[in-house]
Amino acid sequence: MRGLSSDSAGAPPTLAPLSVILITRNEEANIREWLASVDFASELVVVDCGSTDATVTLARAAGARVLVTPDWPGFGAQKNRALDLATQPWVLSLDADERVTPQLREEILALVRGGAAAHDAFSVPRRSSFCGQYMAHSGWYPDRVVRLFRRGTARFSDDLVHERLVTQGSPGQLRGDLLHATYPDLESMLEKLNRYSSASAESMFRQGQRSSLGGALLRGWWAFFRTYVLRSGWRDGRMGLVLAVSIAEGTYYKYLKLWLLSRAPRKQGL
Repeated sequence: MRGLSSDSAGAPPTLAPLSVILITRNEEANIREWLASVDFASELVVVDCGSTDATVTLARAAGARVLVTPDWPGFGAQKNRALDLATQPWVLSLDADERVTPQLREEILALVRGGAAAHDAFSVPRRSSFCGQYMAHSGWYPDRVVRLFRRGTARFSDDLVHERLVTQGSPGQLRGDLLHATYPDLESMLEKLNRYSSASAESMFRQGQRSSLGGALLRGWWAFFRTYVLRSGWRDGRMGLVLAVSIAEGTYYKYLKLWLLSRAPRKQGL
């Protein structure tokens, strides 16, 4: 655990009684800014799975508690591993491409130091960027996510992807934004689209869900219409159109891959 600072005159303030948890794999490009945005927490917990870059070295140099795991159990289970290592009264769960803004930082500090919070968990509005543009519509803002909670009152679901935090009771709401550099460029978007659609298809297949080619096409079309029309993606300009097409493509490939998984046993029997 990082040492607490003194509150005496001229010294930096005491670090907050907060554990910030993170799971990583090859996040060297993100980890420096991530570490800087959470430097007010008394404990940083990083659980890494197979990084071949400087992620682990940078995290340890900043005083983070780092666990390197040889296996990948899925996003939910891996985040629970990080949660199990946390020791502070409050926990903030973040991804490597997320940044705490100054306003959110002050809200968190006031809450965890106050000792009389009205809720055991809190959601924050997340403002995500797509290829360099922060989106104000398209269903991307305000994208409230529950990230701050009292230790011992919440766990992550065991989903392979798109895990969720299961809390006790209704969460409160903070107002400061959490910045999310979702897709810095087109290449990262395409790579993540492929990875997440595969993981989502596998997760749905395990749960007994099935798809068809026609269903994949219809779901892709609906994803575009919902993003661009119903959620006012057109108000985000040209990038709103690009985003809507990307979301449609990701949805189509997810259900197409699920359909192909459903066909696999019959093909093997031929």
